[in-house]
Amino acid sequence: MVVVINILLVFLLVCAVCVSFTKNLLNTVLVFMSFSLVMSIVWILLESPDLAITEAAVGAGVTSILFFITLKKIEAINKDKGEKNNEQNKE
Repeated sequence: MVVVINILLVFLLVCAVCVSFTKNLLNTVLVFMSFSLVMSIVWILLESPDLAITEAAVGAGVTSILFFITLKKIEAINKDKGEKNNEQNKE
């Protein structure tokens, strides 16, 4: 059990470092979401199911959805990459 927790903690550290150095905003949100999911697994292993459910719902669920909506509003996520290429060709 200790080995599994140590592996998960190393993964959490890797996620934290990756979020700091990732330049693509969409990838940053995905890494943050995976951080929250792994953290909820850690809470389950530490026998705190209430914290695990909260972490999964808020950290990986609601916060990630809000980040995706924000990225869509600032046009960091395009519907179609072909549209962007067509706009560049028109200029």
